[in-house]
Amino acid sequence: MSAVRNVAREKLEQGQLALGVGIRMTRSVEIAKAMAVAGFDWLFLDMEHGVMSLEACAQISTAALDAGIAPIARVPNGEYSIATRALDNGALGIVMPHVDSAAEAREVVDRLKYPPVGHRSMGGIGPHYGLRSVSTGEAAQALNTANLTVVMLETPTAIANADEIAAVPGVDVLLIGSNDLCAEMGIPGDFGSERLADAYRRTIAACRKRDKFPGMAGIYNIVAAIPSAFCTSRRAPPGRSCSTVGSRGRMRSSSNTTRSAA
Repeated sequence: MSAVRNVAREKLEQGQLALGVGIRMTRSVEIAKAMAVAGFDWLFLDMEHGVMSLEACAQISTAALDAGIAPIARVPNGEYSIATRALDNGALGIVMPHVDSAAEAREVVDRLKYPPVGHRSMGGIGPHYGLRSVSTGEAAQALNTANLTVVMLETPTAIANADEIAAVPGVDVLLIGSNDLCAEMGIPGDFGSERLADAYRRTIAACRKRDKFPGMAGIYNIVAAIPSAFCTSRRAPPGRSCSTVGSRGRMRSSSNTTRSAA
């Protein structure tokens, strides 16, 4: 039985840019194929700020598996019952917002990874294997490997603790929530700020040191707004590239432009 594929993780491990697109309102499973064709690598299924239900998330996730685009769900902070059910029913990763410390990051891993990494409950074999039979042990190991555990850094406290957060085993991505971070720093919407650029630099340095992936979210005109410190993260050692969340509106032109600029 082949391992579960996560296209976004594969690109990151190859040192390539992995582009995600935010999905907040649509209920149509066609969005998975449409965004794959548009050139995106993963769906950011937003159950924190969007109106998407868990059922819609599961249906789109299943369609995404067939379309070859990775479904990754954001849940409200601390809502682990939603997170694990999303993983049970097709998601290939969870974005947990508002993680400020290593202790909070350890709880995320503990709740979202199967033993021996964490203590996530086994819920049977979901759609990741296309309804084929597979042993529980094999599935747990494959899904622990394939799933992306993403913690969002959205406050100055989180940025100050970036190195300790990145050091937590089982954390894969440190995703900077640029909108909330700017607001918490008292500079809402100022994406060209040197303070924001410094937050990117500190997070990228922590990820390089700890062999994790840096990412950004909350900036939608990426070419104009992204500080050079983040673009140059692609110069990190192989496998250490950045994961980016864009908006759904620009589709192919956005993904192509961003890849060219990175």
